[in-house]
Amino acid sequence: MGFHRSPSRCSEVIDVAVNNDSISRGPVDQQSQNEGFRLRAKDMKTARMESTGPRRLIACHECGSVHAIAGLPVDRVAHCRTCDSPLTSGKRSEPESLLAIYLAAAVLVVVAHSFPIMGLDIQGKTQTATLVTGPAMLIQQGMWPLGLLVVIVVSVIPSLRILSNILILGPITIGRRPWAGAWLMRLGGSLKPWSMMEIMLLGLIVAYVKLIDLASVQLGLSLYAFVGVILLLLLADLITEPAVIWDKIRARPPLSLAAGQPLLACHACGQVDVAPAGAQHGVACSRCGASLHRRKPNSLARTWALLLAATIFYIPANLLPVMTVTYLGNSEPDTILSGVKSLLAAGMFPVALLVFFASILVPVLKLCGLVWLLLSVQFKSRQRLRQRTKIYRIIEGVGRWSMVDIFMISILVALVELGALARIDPGPGALAFAAVVILTMLGSASFDPKLMWDVEEDGRERTRNWRV
Repeated sequence: MGFHRSPSRCSEVIDVAVNNDSISRGPVDQQSQNEGFRLRAKDMKTARMESTGPRRLIACHECGSVHAIAGLPVDRVAHCRTCDSPLTSGKRSEPESLLAIYLAAAVLVVVAHSFPIMGLDIQGKTQTATLVTGPAMLIQQGMWPLGLLVVIVVSVIPSLRILSNILILGPITIGRRPWAGAWLMRLGGSLKPWSMMEIMLLGLIVAYVKLIDLASVQLGLSLYAFVGVILLLLLADLITEPAVIWDKIRARPPLSLAAGQPLLACHACGQVDVAPAGAQHGVACSRCGASLHRRKPNSLARTWALLLAATIFYIPANLLPVMTVTYLGNSEPDTILSGVKSLLAAGMFPVALLVFFASILVPVLKLCGLVWLLLSVQFKSRQRLRQRTKIYRIIEGVGRWSMVDIFMISILVALVELGALARIDPGPGALAFAAVVILTMLGSASFDPKLMWDVEEDGRERTRNWRV
């Protein structure tokens, strides 16, 4: 039995060996022993006492290792013994509590879209903006792709996430199976990375800091409702373990295993299925119906193509103005870098650092990081696999935060529309920069981190059933 334990978490992770349709504790390879994945003898008794209940198969989505994990205490998280990625947790995910949270969030979403979120007063002229005013102004000024993008990731997708969870949790709380529950869960999971309300809030803060020295800025009722929605969704994510909800929607089908059979894992619901002979992808999940694949189809080619396109767009994104500021008849184009410089000149060092990190440093690091991961796979590198997996996890998580500049422009365009006195118009650089963010997000999603571990597996003899 192998364990990975830290002061703040405990996980019991058992390698899978298949024999006569049973799950048994398989041998631990020498590399795992050398890397220190076992507990000391005095800790193993404690870990056994903490892990209770039936064991279930869970496949790591980042390295493909398959584990049998027992029930965990509520404050524990199971991590993959191979790559240290989180697998599952002991969160109870009470449907009644989650339903109350999402219902409250639904009410606040309506409020957040019904009233002004921010107001501006310059020399007696006032202008207010709602969450949809900025996208509408962008569309009106010919930047319709940008306007649609903002309204989709700030308003449409978060609303769909809330609605889908209400439709799932409502029937569960009264002991019924939700209609189309599996499809709704898959929809919510796929939409989550594209829900960007918290990044919009950061854009609002940057816009407020830019305007506060030039005019009187009022915060509207919608802003407080908007913050409330963000906090409620964050709370829901913190107390939700998707595996628990999946088990309430549809129990895991029984799995009959025989020695030597390859396995496929569902990225949506976590079900581990036996792969038909010769099947690599296109098999339907026995639990939720999602299409299974051993590796993402054409992962390397698609990721290279998306990164190349992002690199091309990155050049105009930094050279062309992202917005043009007109004040008392004088127009001044503003690029991303000149915006950082103006913030530094105004003494707004924390905001300047934030914009520099999110809009300049993160895209460059993400492009370089993905190129490094791609090259490491193509050159069959076996070095620092765990570190590379963690880097991929970071790249996948932070890339979306580069949208802060786009959201800032959206609110500034809506607020600073005061005719000859002052106005802000979006520039072509904003469209190019949004393309960079979206393309790099798609690039990290198309890259399959299991390919890095395939190289490691090819160099050693390992039981095929240990990985999917």
